[in-house]
Amino acid sequence: MRAESGRPTLLTKLLNKEFLKFVISGGINTLATYLMYLLLLLFFNYSLSYTVSYVSGIFLSYYLNTVFVFKEKVSLKKFLKFPIVYLIQYLVNILMLYVLVEHVHLSTGIVPLIVIVITIPITYTLSKLIIKTK
Repeated sequence: MRAESGRPTLLTKLLNKEFLKFVISGGINTLATYLMYLLLLLFFNYSLSYTVSYVSGIFLSYYLNTVFVFKEKVSLKKFLKFPIVYLIQYLVNILMLYVLVEHVHLSTGIVPLIVIVITIPITYTLSKLIIKTK
């Protein structure tokens, strides 16, 4: 899948081994945080449930992305920068969550999955920038 110029296409770049590992680790993280979200929904409203599960997912994501995806050493400096990725993603997600639940009237059980899928490319790019930076 190369363009006529011999350069890789966007699809080729996205389907590289690193991106696939990112998607796998993201799947593991998503499943873990989604199950936590559903459990928390039994006790709290959707916003608080999402926030708690989201913050927990940041810790898991940093570890999986650093060790499994990008094969870097865990570092306090990068760990402290890593939440910037998720702060940006969180703000976009919580807005989308609100709109999809309150205005589009989608189920609070499936909306987080929709929101996560939409933001995968942004999260991959920002995560790589922070973790791979020396």
